[in-house]
Amino acid sequence: MSSNVTKNDAPPPAVDTGTDDPAVLELARTAFSLARTGDAGQLATLLDAGLSLGLRNERGDSLLMLASYHGHVDATRLLLERGADPERTNDGGQSPLAGAAFKGNVAIATLLLDRGARVDGAGPDGRTALMFAAMFDKLEVLELLLQRGANPEQRDADGRTARDYARAMGAPRAALRLEPPVSQTP
Repeated sequence: MSSNVTKNDAPPPAVDTGTDDPAVLELARTAFSLARTGDAGQLATLLDAGLSLGLRNERGDSLLMLASYHGHVDATRLLLERGADPERTNDGGQSPLAGAAFKGNVAIATLLLDRGARVDGAGPDGRTALMFAAMFDKLEVLELLLQRGANPEQRDADGRTARDYARAMGAPRAALRLEPPVSQTP
């Protein structure tokens, strides 16, 4: 038998529940799985039974982060209606809105903005959702964020703007869209 651990033999991911109780850990794993797959009905059942919205996985992802990142509108809406914080970042400093921008998901980005996500909210590194949309040439999300008041001149902790990210990542549509208007002099 090989000493290498296969993916199927790996232990389940760690969960930050504040306890080592196997039943609680299994419930948390189930909740994260439901958020990833978008099962709003089962998530509602767990929330009704007292599941905490503050639950986070080993990467600091909340249930809202997982549901929104994976594009599940109904699960995202449910979690927001139940009081999930749209500004809560994961251990990497990314917000659910930044995740939606990275994925290019306009419906999720709209829902998060409608439910209180700050359009120019940023993690410790200063990167905004607009910067993520620009990096990955997600023009529809970029337009939504600009329409909602995102500041294209906002700088991250290293002094870069969304336009800088678009150029560096080879995102031509975003780079062009973020060019400052050419002033016309008589």
